[in-house]
Amino acid sequence: MSYRTILVHLDTSVRAHPRLETALQLSKRFGAHVNGLFAVFEPDPRAFNIMAGTAVYYEQHASTRAEQRGAIERLFHAEIKRAGVSGEWIETQERANDAVPRFARCADLVVVSQDDPTDPESYVGDHFPETTILASGRPVLLIPYTGFFASVGKHPMIAWDGSREASRAVHDALPFLQMAERVSIVSVDTSTGEARDDRIPCADIAACIARHGIKTEVSSGGVTSDATVGELLLSRTADLNADLVVMGGYGHARWQELVLGGATRTFLASMSVPVLMSH
Repeated sequence: MSYRTILVHLDTSVRAHPRLETALQLSKRFGAHVNGLFAVFEPDPRAFNIMAGTAVYYEQHASTRAEQRGAIERLFHAEIKRAGVSGEWIETQERANDAVPRFARCADLVVVSQDDPTDPESYVGDHFPETTILASGRPVLLIPYTGFFASVGKHPMIAWDGSREASRAVHDALPFLQMAERVSIVSVDTSTGEARDDRIPCADIAACIARHGIKTEVSSGGVTSDATVGELLLSRTADLNADLVVMGGYGHARWQELVLGGATRTFLASMSVPVLMSH
């Protein structure tokens, strides 16, 4: 098993180039083809019809976006050539929340960024990372909006709680785990008295992936009254000096409101290293 097609979301944000660099780094490692999908937020032109003079503003906005799109496309082709990998530029007029999950279904790995509250250009739709995780059906590699990540996956940390989503994430991350120098499994006990018979013990998942030639270091801990699961996992990531977290993306879409688990919300807001999530 390997990643043979990587989809990277591109836009006009500051993090678009570093995100592309990560995708190219992974494409060289796994021998993968890279699809660069350009999808940005476009305001509805009808929204400008109610105010005098806004039609001119919209035309200028559209012209600027066209220039930015051209620059990103040229960058994509130049970086693909420099990296010596195969790639394809894809442009869509669909909303990113619709387009990225749809194109992701024909990819082995999706690369997107954490929301950046300091960069208005990073906004492509409400709850974009969450929607991609829950709707794509593919593993999603989330890149933090701060920091530079020269290498991803030399030391992955698996956040294990025995759930369906965690199992899916571990198996989706096998290409990373098989090429890692070191793999850690951190098990967090969230039970509150009743046995969790439906959850797979940490030792069992360690034995499972050992049959793929992956040696692991296992540790476990419980949630205290002054720390949430997400906070505990963030702390363990730093303690272990892990450069990738593998975890289940918990949640579901209910009407138009995304309902997410606490650990998922914590990592989406406060991740310090790339996170691979599967739902």
